[in-house]
Amino acid sequence: MNKIIKCYMCDRDAISSEHVPPKNLFPELKDVGEDYRKHLITVPSCEIHNSAKSKDDEFLMVSLAGIFGNNSIGYLHKFTKVNRAIRRTSNKLLDKAFAKRKHYNLKSDNGFLEVIWGTPDYARLINCFEHIAYGLHYHHLQKYFKGEVKVLLGYLHSEDESNHNFVQFLKDRAAIDLIDIPHYGANKDIFYYQFSNPDEHGIYMVHMRFYGGIDIYASFLPEDKSKPFNFALELMKVCDETIFTLGDKEYKVKNANKRRNDI
Repeated sequence: MNKIIKCYMCDRDAISSEHVPPKNLFPELKDVGEDYRKHLITVPSCEIHNSAKSKDDEFLMVSLAGIFGNNSIGYLHKFTKVNRAIRRTSNKLLDKAFAKRKHYNLKSDNGFLEVIWGTPDYARLINCFEHIAYGLHYHHLQKYFKGEVKVLLGYLHSEDESNHNFVQFLKDRAAIDLIDIPHYGANKDIFYYQFSNPDEHGIYMVHMRFYGGIDIYASFLPEDKSKPFNFALELMKVCDETIFTLGDKEYKVKNANKRRNDI
């Protein structure tokens, strides 16, 4: 009797496979001179969590490939496949990727480089990376995750200094926890990931890096574990400012009610 395989995201029966991360994030031979679509990660998926997210995959590709700080492969991907997708939709993909945006032309050695500065669709990005986190969990740990997942977008710039400091503290703390953890992924210039070991509360995380410069973190709290009481975070609710220390660094963070939420 054949074993019924379940979807990586839910309890429905899997009927197809889903690439994690999406296949379109990996450049093709015709665009960058090398085929980065070999040995990609796939997980079993139901119809809803495969076909229904194809538009999200295109949205994610447009949102990531051209970001400052990416490696040269990310930029080549932006100026080939991504730009073709943008032209094909008459810029509608850009409208979906950014809630508001401005275009600038910066002078470069090869002429002018178009730069977009704007506010991304934060909620949609979180949803995309949650799906990837679930998929990596299924692939790496060989089991479907049940519990609470929280995603941190470590690459977005915040105009609020306190928000920026808090994100930087979390990133630096994660770097310490992951210092001896291997990098997994067959195309590490495009994407790799690391899974931390569970802490004393049973919480663990996955760090994802895209195009050499985009960092995403997702924490996993299994449903059979109780959410820990974090004194520092509770203190932030009643104090005007909390100072976190990590080694010789200090991170000043204002009360959440006093911080702006724009990113």
